[in-house]
Amino acid sequence: METSVSTKQYVILQLGEESYGVDIQSVQGIEKIVTVARVPQAPACIEGVMNLRGEIIPVMNLRKRFSLKQKEHDEDTRIIITRIEDSQVGLIVDEVNEVIELDDEEIENVQIIDNNVDLEYIAGVGKIKDGTSVVTLLDLKTLIEDTLL
Repeated sequence: METSVSTKQYVILQLGEESYGVDIQSVQGIEKIVTVARVPQAPACIEGVMNLRGEIIPVMNLRKRFSLKQKEHDEDTRIIITRIEDSQVGLIVDEVNEVIELDDEEIENVQIIDNNVDLEYIAGVGKIKDGTSVVTLLDLKTLIEDTLL
C-alpha cells in the first residue's frame, strides 16, 4: 500500500543572510518597493499602507518585526502581497529568490532556531534538496494576527 506524500510550494525570501519560506498559497503577488503612506500609532514594524490596484493594504517590514538591523531598500527589495483569510498584508523583504517544492517528509518541527524569530511564527524547517541548506518556514497566519490584531 502506497502512502501519499503531500508536496507544497514555498516562496523563498531573504532577510540578511537568512532564507525564509512562505506557503505559495498565501502569496497574492510580489511587487517592487513603493512609497507607503505612514499610519499614526501603528505598530513600529508597520511601515504604513499602500494602494494596490485600488485596495489599501497594510505593509509590514519583516526586518523590523524580527528585530533585525535595518538596511536601506534597494533594487532587490520586494513587497510580498499575502492573503490570510480575508486580510491582505504586504511584507517588505530584502529579496525574493525562487519558488521551491517541499514534501512533508522534508519539513521538520524545530525547537530552537533563529534567535530573531519567535518559535510561534515558525511552521517548521525545510531541508532543501541539495542536502546542504535549510529554510525556515514562516507561519504567516500567526505572525500577521499577532502583529495586526
